[in-house]
Amino acid sequence: MGTIKINTEIPGPKSRAIVARKHAVVSDAYDLHTDVVIQEGHGTSFTDVDGNVFLDFATGIGPNIIGHAHPKVVEAVTDQAKRFSHTDFAVVPYESFVELSERIIRMTGGGDKRVALFNSGAEAVENAIKIAKVGTGRHGVITFDRAFHGRTLMAMTLTSKNEPYKKGFGPFAPEVYRLPYPYPYRSKDPATAGADALEALERAFITMVDPDTVAAVIAEPVQGEGGFIVPTPDFFPGLRELCDRHGIVLIADEVQSGAGRTGRFLAIEHFGVEADLVILAKGMGSGYPISAVVGRPELMNVGGSRLGGTYVGNPVACAAASATLGVIEDEGLMARAADIERTVTKFWEDARSDVPEIGDIRGIGAMMAVEFVKDLGTKEPHPDLVNAIMNDAGQRGLIVVKCGIYGNVIRHLVPLTISDPELEEGLEILVDGARKLR
Repeated sequence: MGTIKINTEIPGPKSRAIVARKHAVVSDAYDLHTDVVIQEGHGTSFTDVDGNVFLDFATGIGPNIIGHAHPKVVEAVTDQAKRFSHTDFAVVPYESFVELSERIIRMTGGGDKRVALFNSGAEAVENAIKIAKVGTGRHGVITFDRAFHGRTLMAMTLTSKNEPYKKGFGPFAPEVYRLPYPYPYRSKDPATAGADALEALERAFITMVDPDTVAAVIAEPVQGEGGFIVPTPDFFPGLRELCDRHGIVLIADEVQSGAGRTGRFLAIEHFGVEADLVILAKGMGSGYPISAVVGRPELMNVGGSRLGGTYVGNPVACAAASATLGVIEDEGLMARAADIERTVTKFWEDARSDVPEIGDIRGIGAMMAVEFVKDLGTKEPHPDLVNAIMNDAGQRGLIVVKCGIYGNVIRHLVPLTISDPELEEGLEILVDGARKLR
């Protein structure tokens, strides 16, 4: 007997009623990936208001990296909320802010570093750029095709995809330059995708922007919203060398890829490179609003009151993050990521002979994706098939989300705590859907 239990039509009557109320009072900017309304969640599953039990392969687009309502997180949050919920650290400091910063430094490799805490990934991106500009005295920023860095002004400017994230929201922040990011599957020669991207960057320093005016290069070690794209092994070492040569700050946006999701605490570790600034959010806080920028003191120490905000490093969020990182570290969950990668890869590789629309299976650890195409030769994206597979999965009790600039990639964002039976149950639904709907 599996985890999923469906007792009503999907969505059920109570979910439909709540969604109808939503349409009457909530901005339509919040479109829904599913019309089922959660009642409670535990681990890898949740129960909706109609009593149906679903497997959750979306984890809130990443934050629930140790599942819903992990007991240690619940305990830490409850204890903190009973004592105090807010003071503003800059007004009356508290130990949990310091304790979390110490843990982040240790888990990002130790050494002499400093941490600044914020509320969201986008907010951390904004502040990382500010830190780089102050530290270098420069103003230019380099970002990449298919990047996603958030929805606030600088973060939105850095983000690549126009619809729906940027359309109509300009003008954007100035002095931002966008360059190619390696996409092995869609490159003429996958082996040279990284070298080609590095060559384009070198060329841009001649034709587009003076490197002496560039404060930072910001990149996702594994692109998230852009399609779970893993660059070739030479890209980040080459990027590190270019940044060092020109005195440019290298920023690793680990909002989705960090906190152990890929099997290392930071995804950039897979490439043998250390960034100057690292951005963390999502999986760090188990869904509580918290993010961080981590880096060397000569960059991070920008002067009193120059960074901050009323809610940054909120004590309840700090408690949730410390508990989350403690579970990941103490229970050895990063090692679980490799098992998840093997299982996801095997299920989809076994399906290739029946589903020729499977163009690419890629990812690292528990950050895996499958790209669907109409033709293996032309690689024309197949978003309609992805939508059909996702809708079928939802009707059968599995929640999954897509990504990629064409909407033709199914991403697997399962928690590191998922059991083998739960993982296999969800994958069987996805693969079966792909076979019957192709």
